[in-house]
Amino acid sequence: MSARRTVEEQLARVLDAVHTLDVEQVATQDAAGRTLAADATAAHDIPLFDNSAMDGFAVRAADVATASAENPVTLRVVADLPAGVSDDPALGAGEAARIMTGSPAPTAADAIVPFEDTAGGLADSLGEVQVLRAPASGAFVRRRGADLQAGDTVVRAGERLGAFQLAAAVAAGIDRVAVTRAPRVAVVSTGSELLSPGEMPTRGRIPDSNGPLLQQLVTDADAVVVLVARVADEADAVAAVTAEAVSLDADVIVFTGGVSAGAYEPVRGAFDGRGEVEFASVAMQPGKPQAFGALGSGTLVFGLPGNPVSVAVSFEVFVRPALLALQGRSEIHRPRASFTADADWNTPPGRRQYLPAVVDLTARTVRPATAGGSGSHLAGGLARAHAFAIVPAEVERVAVGDVIDVMLVG
Repeated sequence: MSARRTVEEQLARVLDAVHTLDVEQVATQDAAGRTLAADATAAHDIPLFDNSAMDGFAVRAADVATASAENPVTLRVVADLPAGVSDDPALGAGEAARIMTGSPAPTAADAIVPFEDTAGGLADSLGEVQVLRAPASGAFVRRRGADLQAGDTVVRAGERLGAFQLAAAVAAGIDRVAVTRAPRVAVVSTGSELLSPGEMPTRGRIPDSNGPLLQQLVTDADAVVVLVARVADEADAVAAVTAEAVSLDADVIVFTGGVSAGAYEPVRGAFDGRGEVEFASVAMQPGKPQAFGALGSGTLVFGLPGNPVSVAVSFEVFVRPALLALQGRSEIHRPRASFTADADWNTPPGRRQYLPAVVDLTARTVRPATAGGSGSHLAGGLARAHAFAIVPAEVERVAVGDVIDVMLVG
């Protein structure tokens, strides 16, 4: 194992090995969660046409400029415009059209009078309507192209197509988008002590929580899980599952456990000395032992420590940025913010601490998610954590009132 390196040095080695995946064209409605490889530009204006922002009456503002509750102005209703019609009725002096929200505004009209500003409302107004309040010119008319115009960029390359972005693209008439291929990921837990979720624990045997943890983390990073496996502490088993993952065209394999310096370290046994995967000691807690490399097939291999908190931290610090970089994402890091500690806690000497934490967004405070501190085996605390408090290596202890950098993850 090489001399201890910083988190930044290890991450740089990871990202240097990452290359953006292939680009494909897909239907916009099928592109949720994908990353754009090229700007998505509007095919048409939003709104597509001048339309009403209210249920009411399309009028010529000049005709009702003097309207008030004391002196209502009566107009003759000559047309009815429910949503979905394409009619463009002519409006002469003293005439109006009943109109519903979203319906095209008549070219001859320059204002909408909400039905609340009329005496008769909508139900009995097909003959005439009394206007009780004068609208300004342009009132409640949504103008064509006020939001976006044809040719405008709706979503930029490198951005994720989330629900909001997808809706905007569809509204702008974009039916196909160029996106990067979703990374294919194999998740492998190592450890002869591991049981399948649901199996009865016995002395010396524990449930494999790392597999489900990584499956969800990979999915949340918009990658595709192509293999989930659990192998005993045997180098041959690691080699076999690696070959299986490569045969499935996995872009990434993530191992948990078997990367440290113990007597039974199957990932180290399978890869150490071959020159493809490097084993390193990183100045962080948890997550000090790390393995990373690229196989001849191009598949990236991550070897993470076996304890659940170490897995969660290592994924957030190294694996997730790599998965997003593979997709060409413009932002690959979780958002960070400063919070004030409202509890005291200890920190590891000489190593950066990533502590599962609970934050109060209103009070802007942070505290450990578990009373047990930062032990890498404390999987129960993960259920309460929606952040990681990041404490520099030179800080010996956190005290109430200290300002702490926090990575928000949930």
